[in-house]
Amino acid sequence: MGTKDNFTGKAAIYSEYRSNYPMAYINYLIQSNKLSSNHTVADIGSGTGILTKQLLDTDLKVMAIEPNDDMRTTAEKELNHYSKFTSLNAAAEHTQLPDKSIDLITVAQAFHWFDKEQFQLECQRILKQDANVALVWNSRDSSSELVIENAAICRKYCPSFKGFSGGIEETPEMYQQFFRNGEYEYKVFEYHLEFDLNHFIGRNLSASYALKQTDEHYTAFIHSLSELYAKYSKNDVLIMPNLTRSYMGNV
Repeated sequence: MGTKDNFTGKAAIYSEYRSNYPMAYINYLIQSNKLSSNHTVADIGSGTGILTKQLLDTDLKVMAIEPNDDMRTTAEKELNHYSKFTSLNAAAEHTQLPDKSIDLITVAQAFHWFDKEQFQLECQRILKQDANVALVWNSRDSSSELVIENAAICRKYCPSFKGFSGGIEETPEMYQQFFRNGEYEYKVFEYHLEFDLNHFIGRNLSASYALKQTDEHYTAFIHSLSELYAKYSKNDVLIMPNLTRSYMGNV
């Protein structure tokens, strides 16, 4: 099973419980790249179209590249009414897009799944001269006790858990190798997330490593998450310390 299948069967829960990105980040992308309505963005590894929709809402043309059938179909149902939306069944490393056709590439919550060298070559092929690649994650604040305990639960019950977002924040050399001359702009946007119990459980279950109902320890996993919610929530609201981390530059 390739990485494109990691979210098969999870598209609905992913679409419902994953958060979007702060408008400060969207505005940063537009202003830094001098984007206007006649520009084209390739949102690669676009999943269920969370960032895609936010870009479309700014009147950009968006080419959404997603190889997972469940995720892509979910995005198409949500976004096909946008005249500037195009959905392609393609991999990050082989997008099928024309040479030198793209004004900005965005990658939200997905870069850790790619073959970095092949994706770098593909970016160089499809981007216009000196156009940027923007990598972004909504990432839990690892200094938070809530996040530390959440990770411990995932580590205990989920065999494929390797850290949130695949532990990519622990490998900064990856960005230095990916971006041209190791140079990129790093920005952090504080974007804490509010959850009720259902959304907190759903957010955890939307992860690629999360257990499914048919797994042996699923009930224990849900019970531990519910206890964690009870410990940290106030008035039926849990605030998850979250940072939107952006890495942008030429490749």
